Amino acid sequence: MDIQWTQLPQIKALHVYGPSKQKTAGIVYDSRDVQNQYAFFCIIGEETDGHLYIDEALQNGATTIVGSDKSTLESYASSHSQLTFVLVNDSREALAYTALEFHHFASDKLFKVGVTGTNGKTTVATYVRNLLNLLGLPCGMLGTNGIFTSNEVLHIKKSTPTTPMSSDVQAIFSQLIKRGDKAASMEVSSIALDQHRVSGFEFDVAIHTNISEEHMEYHKTFDHYKMCKLRLFTQAKASVVNLDDAGMSKDIIDAVQGPLLTYSCNVDSNADLIWTNIQHHLEGMSFDLIFEGKIHPINVPIYGEYNVGNLISAIGAALFANVSLKDIINVLPQMQQVDGRFQVIHGPENRKIVLDYAHTPVALDAIMRAVKKLPHNRLVTMIAGIGIRDFAKMPKMAKTAEGKADVLVVTVDHPGFNDPWDVVDAVLQGFTEPYLQEVMTAPSRHEGVLKALEASQPGDIVLLTSGCINGSQIVKGEYIPHSDEDIIRDYFYNTKLSV
Repeated sequence: MDIQWTQLPQIKALHVYGPSKQKTAGIVYDSRDVQNQYAFFCIIGEETDGHLYIDEALQNGATTIVGSDKSTLESYASSHSQLTFVLVNDSREALAYTALEFHHFASDKLFKVGVTGTNGKTTVATYVRNLLNLLGLPCGMLGTNGIFTSNEVLHIKKSTPTTPMSSDVQAIFSQLIKRGDKAASMEVSSIALDQHRVSGFEFDVAIHTNISEEHMEYHKTFDHYKMCKLRLFTQAKASVVNLDDAGMSKDIIDAVQGPLLTYSCNVDSNADLIWTNIQHHLEGMSFDLIFEGKIHPINVPIYGEYNVGNLISAIGAALFANVSLKDIINVLPQMQQVDGRFQVIHGPENRKIVLDYAHTPVALDAIMRAVKKLPHNRLVTMIAGIGIRDFAKMPKMAKTAEGKADVLVVTVDHPGFNDPWDVVDAVLQGFTEPYLQEVMTAPSRHEGVLKALEASQPGDIVLLTSGCINGSQIVKGEYIPHSDEDIIRDYFYNTKLSV
C-alpha cells in the first residue's frame, strides 16, 4: 500500500526527510525481516538500538526508515534522497499506529478481550477462547501458550513471551479475520502496555485478575507496574474486575467509565458474580454461582479453587458478548484444561504429574495448596529461578515452597546469559530451614524434571512449576526447544512404565 507519512497524525512525525509518500509492502522492527519496499522501525530496547541496523535494513530493500535519533536519520537522508526517513518521538508508538493503517484497522472487526494481572492471564485468556468457541463465537487467542485461531495453532514466531509487538498483533488479527474468527482473546502484560504494543485500538472487554510484585527488573517501582496495567482499562469499553484483589481493584473501579462486572468468592461482598460451596471431584470441581440474586449449580472439568475465579472472569467477558448466563452454564461441562496451568497427567502406579507454570510467590503458594487437595502419598515439587527475570524474586520462591513438600527440586528456567548455577544459588538463599524437606538441585529445567520424576514413588504427586514458555528455554539469546510433556512420556516409556 502507499503510505503518505505526512498524513498519519497518530504517529506524531516530527519531520519527514525525502519523499513524503512511499509504496510500503511491509512494516517490521527487525532488520533481518526487511524485504524490498518495507518500512523499518528503529526500536530502542534494553539490549540494543534499532538505529544501529539501518545499514542492514537498507541493504535488504527498505525504502522507509522510522526512528527517533534525529542526527542519525539526517545523516542517512543526506545520502539517500530517494528514500523516506521519518523522525518521531517514540518508534514503538509510531509502529502501533502505522500497523493499524497497514492492516486496514483489522482490530475493529473483532470482539476483543484483553486480560491483565500478575497471575492467571494465560488461564483466563484460554478460558475466554474456549468459552466463546463453545458459545458459537469463533475466537482466536494471543498469549504465552502460543497464537491460535478458533480451531488451530498459528505457527507464527513470537517476538515476545506474552504480548506480541504491535505490528504482529495487527497481522495476527488479520489472519484471524481471514479464517472466519469473530473474536480474539489476548494476554496483555504490563510491559506490553508500557511499550505501546496494544496502542491505538479499543478492547471490548478488559479483565483484571490480581496484582502482586512482578517485573521489577523492568518497572523498577510497584507504582509504575500498577500504572501500566491501569492503561488497559482506560482503552476498554467494559471491564471485569476481581473484587477480592485489594492491590488494584479499587483503582480500576475508580478509573473506568464504561460498564463493569465484579467477581468475588466472598458471599458478603457486593460483587456481581459470586461463587461459593466448591467441591472437588476426580473429574474436576462443582460450585454454586450467584448472579442477580439467583444460585446456579456449576460443574466443570477443571482443577484448583483459584481457577474458579479465573473461570468466573471469563464468564463475565462472555456476558458482555451478549450471551445469556443460561447458554454459558450449558457449555461449561465442555471446558478444557489449559496446557501448563493445573494440567494433570495421570502417570503409572497412581502417580499424578501436575504442570503449572506458576512463576511468582503468590502463584506458587496457590498451586501448592491446591494440589494437596488431590489424593496423594507424597508431594514432589520442582521450583525454579527465572534467569531473564528479577533476581530479587528468586529466594522468595524457596521461602514460599519451604515446608510444603516432601521433596523440592530447585532448578533454573531461561538462564539467559546467566550461569545456571548462579540462578539456582539465588533461589537456595531463600531457605531458612532446608531440613524440613529433601532439597535437590539441577542446572537445567530438563534435568530438574527428570530429578523430580526420579524422586517420585507410587501414589505421589509431582508438581512441576515455574515459567517454561513458548515450548522453549531461553539460553544466551537462543530459544532451545523444550517440552515437559515429552520428557515425562520419554521417562516413563524408557523405564518401561506407561503414562
